[in-house]
Amino acid sequence: MTASAQTAPNAAALFEAVERNDAAAVADLLAKGVALDARNAEGETALLVATHRDFVEVARLLILAGAAVNAKDRIQDSPYLYAGARGHLEILKLTLAYGADLGSTNRYGGTALIPASERGHVETVRTLIEAGVAVDHVNNLGWTALLEAILLGDGGERHVAIVGLLLDGGADPSLPDGNGVTPLRHARERGFQPIVELLTKAGARG
Repeated sequence: MTASAQTAPNAAALFEAVERNDAAAVADLLAKGVALDARNAEGETALLVATHRDFVEVARLLILAGAAVNAKDRIQDSPYLYAGARGHLEILKLTLAYGADLGSTNRYGGTALIPASERGHVETVRTLIEAGVAVDHVNNLGWTALLEAILLGDGGERHVAIVGLLLDGGADPSLPDGNGVTPLRHARERGFQPIVELLTKAGARG
């Protein structure tokens, strides 16, 4: 075997294969020993690139090969955090099965549960709560997942379901924001009556 044949492929080839969503090429490169956790110009790993695009099979190959699910890019996104925030449920479940750090936080100081709640990803919220993510974690804005579901949600069916999941998961219904305003007050001010009813039933004050 020649020296060149023994050399692992350049990481650029892996990024190119991921961008094409070419699972066969990715598998071939992994078999040849390509560097799993090399970074591109944005500080992203190949797994994070696959996660951005919700390329499930490519992400699965990378994770099973040992790609780091908690490796953050320059803006503090990791495959785990991004999959949670964007509701990429299959990839999220893979990251949870392969060492996701439930306490890791994004650039806003929030766990994966907070943006998932804001964006209305019901099954993602359920999955994260069941995995054990802290439901009352407070981000740098002074908001919990419950507050974000109310403040940045639309009060519709998905956000009502998420509020119910958070409350059932042990969220404090009265924990206020950084200005002392409670979830109940925010919900009342926005006219989110189904959420008001859920909070009241859970014993919310304020």
